[in-house]
Amino acid sequence: MRALRILLVVVVILGGLFVLADRLAVNFAEGEAADKLRTNENLAATPDVSIKGFPFLTQVVGGELDDVEVGIQDYEAVGTEGRKIRIDDLQANMRGVEFSGDYSSAIASTATGTASITYAELLKAAKSEPTQVAPGVTAEVVGLSDGGNGKIKVTVEATVLGTKLPQPLSVLSTVAVEGDTVRVHADSLPSFGGVQAAENEVRSITDFEQKIDDLPGGIQLDKVEAGKNGVDISVKGSNVRLAG
Repeated sequence: MRALRILLVVVVILGGLFVLADRLAVNFAEGEAADKLRTNENLAATPDVSIKGFPFLTQVVGGELDDVEVGIQDYEAVGTEGRKIRIDDLQANMRGVEFSGDYSSAIASTATGTASITYAELLKAAKSEPTQVAPGVTAEVVGLSDGGNGKIKVTVEATVLGTKLPQPLSVLSTVAVEGDTVRVHADSLPSFGGVQAAENEVRSITDFEQKIDDLPGGIQLDKVEAGKNGVDISVKGSNVRLAG
């Protein structure tokens, strides 16, 4: 019995040491991965990297990590005409991350995630100065907000024959992803105090698009929906390069 108790104590101690070593190793690896990702993507701040699964050391021996989560704040993607577009919160879940023997490269088999862009940031894609939509009528988009049911409320200020309308006009718009671009399309058009305006001219104000390119590792836009504070975007990718 005494020998059995000693054996149990030894097993518990060794198990505890293994867990400690495993956790120290994963913490070190997360820090190294975060630093490398920051350098590769030229990020302003170090991202959050979390390696899931236990034990970590056996995954290292196998050369593949099951699940890696990455969080990047204030990421600057390439937007329309090369202008920067700020993504407030980019979260990505990487699956099947294979890495080279010297850890210089890492590629995820698949990736899914989310990103968010504030309405204030998206508003920069709309025309920022009054534009003529009919003889004697100018209009401009002055605000974006949550319109409910996945729609964007687009607020327009208009001036008719030199007089600004007392109340801003608003329309509900559908937001959608087409390739690397987020498009905002008005479901219906505003009325400018009874003045008839050509649809194409009005849509040159109400409808606009924002390109979002150069996301980390080559992940792509998938879906988009209007949210409380901005648009919520789903992203996905395959063979996503985290390093190297």
